[in-house]
Amino acid sequence: MIEPGADFKENLGLLPAIDGVTRIELVDGAGAVVATIENAPGKQGSLKVYQYLQQEFGALNVAAAEHGLLVFGEHTEDACNNPGAHPNIDRLIDVVSSGDALTINVIAA
Repeated sequence: MIEPGADFKENLGLLPAIDGVTRIELVDGAGAVVATIENAPGKQGSLKVYQYLQQEFGALNVAAAEHGLLVFGEHTEDACNNPGAHPNIDRLIDVVSSGDALTINVIAA
């Protein structure tokens, strides 16, 4: 597990590659896909973080979400100040506040 610093870009450099990943699906306790993160420009940082959280924690539980907020570095504060601007960070904040875990499915290419 990495020890995240304050800089998101530096943290990303410590995470495993996302080669071969098409998307990530987040699934709630009822089995419904509640969010998808595609391997597309502008989404690859989030995809990399969520893949890492799945590898380290096995699911998006409170501990994983708290760690993920640290990995997102400076963007976490911006997300807290601007709800809706960073939906993939907002989701981590929601998991921490609600305690409701999500399954992270990594879909290979």
